[in-house]
Amino acid sequence: MSVHTTAVVGAGTMGNGIAHVFALHGYDATLIDLDESLLDDARSTIEGNLSRQVDNDVITPADKAAALDRLAFTSNTPEGVASADLVVEAVPEAQEVKSEVFGTLDAHAPADAILASNTSSISITWIADQTERPDQVIGMHFFNPVPVMTLVEVVRGQRTSDDTFETVAGVADDLEKNPVEVEDYPGFVSNRILMPMINEAVFCVMEGVAEPEDIDTVMELGMNHPMGPLTLADFIGLDVCLHILEVLHDELGDDKYRPCPLLRRKVTAGQLGRKTGEGFFNYE
Repeated sequence: MSVHTTAVVGAGTMGNGIAHVFALHGYDATLIDLDESLLDDARSTIEGNLSRQVDNDVITPADKAAALDRLAFTSNTPEGVASADLVVEAVPEAQEVKSEVFGTLDAHAPADAILASNTSSISITWIADQTERPDQVIGMHFFNPVPVMTLVEVVRGQRTSDDTFETVAGVADDLEKNPVEVEDYPGFVSNRILMPMINEAVFCVMEGVAEPEDIDTVMELGMNHPMGPLTLADFIGLDVCLHILEVLHDELGDDKYRPCPLLRRKVTAGQLGRKTGEGFFNYE
């Protein structure tokens, strides 16, 4: 199957980044969100990020103009996906929300369209079961910031077809990303490895092993990580980290994924990281 027209559902940070890279690499892209203000913010964000790429000589002004011409924005989901060859869902990590979205996509996207999810933790097999086309459902897990990060985990559900996988991996190549084939298990590869490291760093804070700044310095200078685990947790969102750890703990049944009580306490207090101005560090 060839892909020419794409749609992205969810105009948040990940969704607008995905639409950005689709449009920049020659795909028509419709960004969909029920919240018109989010669509307006997304339009401004994409224009600003494209301008930054021009300023940094990553793309030309003509590339920017062509990308913007390929973008459309709508709050009408059925209309937005009606002609899409590939739809990527990037809505919040809640099963009831995913279920509703994929039911709508299944009803209104063309019969041969591929339905992909950018989920970081929810089972692709479960998502596929919300549709009548499980062989055409797949995970397409991008990383933030999408225009910069080159990895895409391409996640096979239990019934994902080879044709669906090969098509999506080919699209990822076209986007100048590195597609990695991953089977549908909790946390996939990235979060199954990353979240226990973040969780252990939080335990080090709770137990007074070291201050957050010093824990991050150890990992940056000693392990050559570009960003310490606590800074990264704040960047991801502590609520997101907690949710992924809960999924890993519940579905794998192993206490090594048990979320640190301090992480739970910070989430309960609304100290979620950069997006709230405070997490393990202060951003105000």
